Amino acid sequence: MYILHDNPHSGNAYKVRLLLSQLGVPFRSISYDVTIGETRTPDFLSRINANGRIPVVEFPDGHCLAESNAILYYFAQETDYFPTDKWGQAQVMQWLFFEQYSHEPYVAVAKFILTLLPEDSPRRAELPDLHEKGTAALQVMEAHLKDRTFLVGEQYSIADIALFAYTHVAEMGDFDLGPYPAIRTWIERVQNTPRFIPMFPE
Repeated sequence: MYILHDNPHSGNAYKVRLLLSQLGVPFRSISYDVTIGETRTPDFLSRINANGRIPVVEFPDGHCLAESNAILYYFAQETDYFPTDKWGQAQVMQWLFFEQYSHEPYVAVAKFILTLLPEDSPRRAELPDLHEKGTAALQVMEAHLKDRTFLVGEQYSIADIALFAYTHVAEMGDFDLGPYPAIRTWIERVQNTPRFIPMFPE
């Protein structure tokens, strides 16, 4: 069985939980508290991920694969969650890169600062810049989704999973989703896909 090295607050880890659940892939989860350095221990760095981050999928033979979007790509190949045509595949990858470069560094980090760090954390000074750049990313998504059902080819894919993870909890980072009706409708569509699981189980 696969082992997911996980954190319940991480959207990057949630992406993997969501895809594996929707694919029906059995796995068990081991959770780490990243705020106290549990992914920076000698054992984790030498055996799981030298970069000291989660998520990581540990395969039954002991091999480990890190980086959330690489994990999504690995498991989505030859499934309905990844296009079969080269253009569709390239568009999915385009959105995966957008998520990691233009979206996650701002939307996710604002959420992290506001939900996991103390109120007197000096990192709160970063919030104006994070909100400006995160808002720009949301505006790109809103414009793209205005006349589309999903991000690529009108078919639910790992592009949607990757961007759904932190977008649907953006308000936890003090982003107002009110001005983004297309995004809000898309969030509802993702939540209605087969075998969907929430980020925070009730």
